[in-house]
Amino acid sequence: MTNVEIGLTGLAVLIILIGLRVPIAIALFSVPFAGIYAMFGWRPALGALKVIPYDFAASWELSSIPMFLLMGYLAYHTGITAGLFDAARVWLARLPGGLAIASIFGASGFAAVTGSSVATAAAMGKIAVPEMQRHGYDPRLSTGTVAAAGTIGALIPPSILLILYGIIAEVPINKLFLGGAGVGLLSAFAYVLVVIIWVKLRPDVAPRSDESHTMRERLTMLRKVLPALLLAFMVFGGLFAGLFTPTEAGAVGAALCTLIAAGQRKLTMRNFRISVGEAFATTSALLFIVIGANLLARFVALSGVDAYIADVVAAVSSSTVLFLLGIVTIYLVLGMFLEPTGAMIITLPIVLPVASTLGVNELWFGIFLAKILEVGMITPPIGLNVFVLKNVVDRSISLGTIFKGTTWFLVADMLVLVTIVLVPAFVLLLPGLL
Repeated sequence: MTNVEIGLTGLAVLIILIGLRVPIAIALFSVPFAGIYAMFGWRPALGALKVIPYDFAASWELSSIPMFLLMGYLAYHTGITAGLFDAARVWLARLPGGLAIASIFGASGFAAVTGSSVATAAAMGKIAVPEMQRHGYDPRLSTGTVAAAGTIGALIPPSILLILYGIIAEVPINKLFLGGAGVGLLSAFAYVLVVIIWVKLRPDVAPRSDESHTMRERLTMLRKVLPALLLAFMVFGGLFAGLFTPTEAGAVGAALCTLIAAGQRKLTMRNFRISVGEAFATTSALLFIVIGANLLARFVALSGVDAYIADVVAAVSSSTVLFLLGIVTIYLVLGMFLEPTGAMIITLPIVLPVASTLGVNELWFGIFLAKILEVGMITPPIGLNVFVLKNVVDRSISLGTIFKGTTWFLVADMLVLVTIVLVPAFVLLLPGLL
C-alpha cells in the first residue's frame, strides 16, 4: 500500500471506531500510531507518540482553556450569572414572546461569562423554561428558544471552541473572539426575530404578560447583573485594549471572578472546590482529544492525504461556494452524532489544507465552522443541547417537543450562515478594526 492508501484507510478506520462508540481520544491516539507504524515502522511511531503530545501540551496558549473554564464554573456556582434572566425578563416581558426574548439575551450574557453551549443551555433551562411554563408558554417555544440560545455560547467570547481552533490553525484568538462576538449577536437577533414572527402568527403560544414594572424596579434588577457585566467588561475590555494577552485573559478572569464572589460573600470552600474540580475534569478531557487530533494531523500530513484531498477537490471544482456547501453538509451530519469539539478537531487536519488551497480566509473559516457546529447541537437525532435540556426540564416535555421547537431556529441559523457567506464583513469587520 502507498502512504496515501494507508492514510485513507486510517481515516476510514477512525470513522468506524467512532461509529462503534470507541472514545474519541482513544480512536485519535490509536489510528495515527498504527498508521505511522505501517508507513515507517516501530521507532518513528513510538517517537511520534512520545514527542508530539509533549510538544503540543507544552503550548503556552493552552493554559487559557482551564482558566476560562474555571471562570465560567465559578461564575455559575457562586451565582454571579443568576440575575441575567431576571433582569432581561423585567425589561422585555411586555414584548410579544417577551420571556422567550429575555431567555435569548440572558443566554447571551451567560455565554459571555462561561463560553460553553452546554452550560448555557443547562443553566437557562433550569431558570427560564419553568418561568415560561408558569406564564402559559407553549413548550415548543420555551424549550426550542433555550436550546437554540445555548448555541450562542460557542460564538460569544470566551468560546472554548474558538480558542482551540485558534491554537490549531494558528489564528490570533483575540481576532477570533471579535469575529465570534459579531456572529453571536447576529444569531441572537435572528432568534429574537423568530420569536416575534412565531408569536405574531400564533399568539396562543405566548400569552401577553400583564406584568408592569416601574423604572426603579428595572434599575434595581440591573444592579443584580452588575457583577457579571463588570466581569465581562474587565476581562474583554482589557483583552481588546491590549492590557493582557488572550492567554492571560483567562487567568485574569478567574482571579476577578474569585474576588467578586468573595466580595459578595458567595464564595465558599464547597463551591470553589466544585468549580476547580469541574474545570480540571473538562480540561483533561479536552486535552486528550486535542492531543489526539494533533497526532492525527501529523499522520495525515505524513501520508500525504491532505494534499491528495486538496488536489481531488481542486480537480472536481475550484468553486469555494461548492466547497462550503460540502462543509455545511459534512458538519451538520457530524453534529448529529458528535459533540462540536470532537467533530471540529477530527476534521480540521483534512479541511484546513483544502480551505487554504481555495484561498478561504482562515479567521472567517473558524467562525463559519463554529456556527455550523453549533447548529448541530440542536439538530436531530442527537442534538446535544436538546438532550441536556431534556434532563433539566419537566419530565412531561418530550424530546420530540424540544426538537419541534428548534425547527424554527434552524431556519434562522441557515439564514445567518448564508448571510456570513454572502457578506463576510459580518465576521471580518470587528477583527479588522483591531
